[in-house]
Amino acid sequence: MIHKIKALHDGGSGLSVRTIATELGISRNTVRKYLRLDEEAIGQTLTQTARHKELDAHRDYIVHLLRTYPNLSAVKVARKLRQKLDELAVSDRSIRRYVQAIKQEVATAQRRYYEPVLDDIPGVQCQVDPGELRDVLIGGEPHTLHFVVFVLSFSRLMYVGLSFESIDTERFIQLHDEAFRYFGGVPEECVYDQTKLVVIKEVYRELTVNQRFHAYATAAGFRIHACEGYDPESKGKVEAGVKYVKQDCLYGEHFTDTGAVRQHVQEWLNDVANQRLHGTTGRVPQTNFDADEKAYLRSYLAPASIVSPASVERRKSDKTGLISWQANKYSVPMAYQAAFVGVYARDQRLHITDPGNGELIATHTLSAGKGQTIKNTHHYRDHAQRIQHLEQKLRTLLGDVLGECLCAVLKATSPRIYKDQLVAAAKLLETRQPLDMALLADLAQRPSLTASALERYLDAAQRAQERGRDAADTTDINSEPNNKINDRLSQYAVLSSRRVHSSGQEVTHECH
Repeated sequence: MIHKIKALHDGGSGLSVRTIATELGISRNTVRKYLRLDEEAIGQTLTQTARHKELDAHRDYIVHLLRTYPNLSAVKVARKLRQKLDELAVSDRSIRRYVQAIKQEVATAQRRYYEPVLDDIPGVQCQVDPGELRDVLIGGEPHTLHFVVFVLSFSRLMYVGLSFESIDTERFIQLHDEAFRYFGGVPEECVYDQTKLVVIKEVYRELTVNQRFHAYATAAGFRIHACEGYDPESKGKVEAGVKYVKQDCLYGEHFTDTGAVRQHVQEWLNDVANQRLHGTTGRVPQTNFDADEKAYLRSYLAPASIVSPASVERRKSDKTGLISWQANKYSVPMAYQAAFVGVYARDQRLHITDPGNGELIATHTLSAGKGQTIKNTHHYRDHAQRIQHLEQKLRTLLGDVLGECLCAVLKATSPRIYKDQLVAAAKLLETRQPLDMALLADLAQRPSLTASALERYLDAAQRAQERGRDAADTTDINSEPNNKINDRLSQYAVLSSRRVHSSGQEVTHECH
């Protein structure tokens, strides 16, 4: 195209800009732009086109990423692409342009997030905000991952503390301890929103502070600064940081276990978040911190109120998953049966931890009696085996093809409560004998179905049957001939190659 325009123009002796634009079906501005290019610029443009062709070889992979995770940033797509390929002779800028072009076709546009610019003094302020991300795949199952983001206001150095259960005051304090150890010191003040972990209530800006957390802050040597409610602009760095953690660190990832989550976040902090060129400061956070802020942080001595590894006792659970504590027995999760765990008591509760990483795996209310056994029934459930058993139960009741189709639509409709839906469906099918197979075939063909909807349909069919309506006088699906029912069931034969698995892997619901 470029050489053709040059040839038609012929250095001003050939066709005019207007005529060339009309001839080639392009705008006059495009013609002028290419005519202004010298030989070097033309070479760069053609090289850029060749690079785009190189990216075209990986288009399917990029499209897959964007369709699976529509909000995936172009920066992270580039990083994943480089991890996948040994060599890729294309600049990050070219990849970003290519990804943005594809996003116009296959993904929804992302919102742009802004953060205010504040004039800060080194070592003075750290901004803190809790966040959470649901449906993070850990071990093949969705979990809600809780985290707290700490950002030093001057250098923008970041730390992310993780929790795999809801964050209470004790855990909030422990995450502060982790952050200050990571920073190698404590700032003069920490800024928070109106979280109950810090502020119990506010009346006319008179704050009632969480006394347990206030005691920790006093002992650690920093002030508590609580923002006004619903005022994100006064704490913009962390508001942007929480979104950054969700979208760039966690979104689009899956992990084998909690240890893998911790390792991934730590590597992301060290290699990405704290090594990027910050858009506001124009500096690398880690370099900025080391050069101009680290020396201004106060020395941090962990208060005695924080649970230290030395205060955690070691216990071995028996083969039934029970540990002994003060003349009583308490249950541990199934995975820790006949294994060692860490144990400590605080605030009338027994806390049980993983001895390897210190992660909290169970809590119990301490019993005042003696010789008692305190169990959490969830500790004795293998969810994957339970789901597999329930799926097999539905296949036994309905046949393999229809059973799998019903499992598929239940899972597609309610993935987070799939096991509960299977329990209810199995119970309904067992108590509604004989089963109306044609009705069930129709229901399994729907785009969505819940156990409660299944119950309504089965009850309606049962009431119609009890009224004893004749086949000639009703359109009740119960009256269909068996050969028509068999015809409907045969529609699901295509599912034989796309079965619902109990391993937690996502499958496509195809009931056409």
